[in-house]
Parts: sequence; structure tokens; C-alpha cells
Amino acid sequence: MTSTNTGDDQRTGSDITRSLALLWGEGERPTRGPKPGLTLDRIVTEAVRLADAEGLAALSMRRLSTELGTGTMSLYRYVPGKSDLVDLMLDRVNTAPEETEPWSGGWREAVETYARETLALHHRHPWLLHVNQARPVLGPGAVGSLERTLTRIKSMGLSDPELISVIVMVEGYVTGVARTQVHEAEAARKTGLSDTAFWEAQAPALGRIMSSGRYPSLAGLSDDAFGNDFDHFEFGLQRLLDGLDVLIARREQG
Repeated sequence: MTSTNTGDDQRTGSDITRSLALLWGEGERPTRGPKPGLTLDRIVTEAVRLADAEGLAALSMRRLSTELGTGTMSLYRYVPGKSDLVDLMLDRVNTAPEETEPWSGGWREAVETYARETLALHHRHPWLLHVNQARPVLGPGAVGSLERTLTRIKSMGLSDPELISVIVMVEGYVTGVARTQVHEAEAARKTGLSDTAFWEAQAPALGRIMSSGRYPSLAGLSDDAFGNDFDHFEFGLQRLLDGLDVLIARREQG
């Protein structure tokens, strides 16, 4: 995955400690200089709004200060740099809704919910696909979400590494689907050409190629093989869950 969160691979221990302090509310509070009404919460909220609207590449400390109506140096009193800001943004959008009552569903419903919520998250914040999250700096939002999911799937009866692997597996699957869907939407928006129109433009050439006899398996597919009516995300998710069902049943029998 391409990262626009520059410098992540070269971050030092002090950089990570600085981000953690900001995420967990342990950083120093500015005592003078910034415009009244400017807060870390407001800065992160505006940064997320800007990234949602224009992409992460459009986000800079200078641009953000303009949107907030303040000087760039005022921002630096709250957030030392863009890497720290992106850490805060990631934690903000990954914060799960507060639980009002204990989870009453089973593990399968929990995994389904996690998968669908993750897909929706990527559609709300397409810039997530452009952030290298291989080494996340964990804040209260991310930790709370992980706690929520683990609590819901503990009934699977798997070992701790296996439970984490379930989350990693589902997230990897959903991210792959989200990348395709988000990129399709971006292509349609940028070109003005719908997905249907894009493939219709290729139909004459593809028809000649398929009738050549060189690709019999493809040529023999039904007309609805690539239709929009089939929910590939749901089909894949249910097969993933079926596989976990088989694993759990074997464990219970053995």
C-alpha cells in the first residue's frame, strides 16, 4: 500500500512517544499564542473533513491553518507535524460507537458486523487506503475498537493468536474489496464515465477477442457473470465465515 504519511518508516522512538502523548491526552497544553477557540479536537476534526473531501495529499499544515483561520505556527503548538496529525486522524475515525448494552450476538454476527463496519469506514474516509498502517501508533480509539471486537468474538474458543489472526484476516479481505470499490468510485468521479459506460466502450473489441476461440473458458461464461447484481463482498465474507465455522466445529469435536 502506498503511503502518503511520509517518514513513517524513519520515525524515531521520541516521535512515537510524542504521538502517544497526544493520543492519550498526555501532551503539553499550549499556554499562550494560539487563537482563542482553537483546540486539538477542532484541528483533528477539520483535518479529517479536509482529507475526506479532497484526499490526504491536499492536507498540509499550511492548508489546514487556512481552513481554520489561524496561523500555521499556532497549529504547531498543538501538533508538531503531519505524521502526528495523521496518527490522530486515524485514531479519530477508528473510534467505535460507545456500547450502550452488552453484546448479545454470536461470534459470526460479530465478525459480519466488524467486516461491514470496516467497509463502510473506508467509503466514508477513502484516504485511509493511502496511509501505511503496518505500524499503527495505538490511541484510545483504536484500542477501544480492538477491545470491542475481541470481546465479541471470544466465544469462538480459539487461541489468542488465532483470535488476532481472525481480525487480521477479515481486515485484509475487507481492505482489498474497499480498494476496488473506492478506486472505481474515484475513477467515475474523475473521468465522468460510469462503470457501465467504461465496460460498454470495450464491448466491441472484447466481443471480437472472445469469438476468436483463444479464450474458451471466458467466452463460455454466462451473460451475468460480470453483472452488478452479484454481491462479491457478501459472497466472499460468507465463505470466510463458513471456513471459520468448519475450524470451530473441528475444535469442538476434537
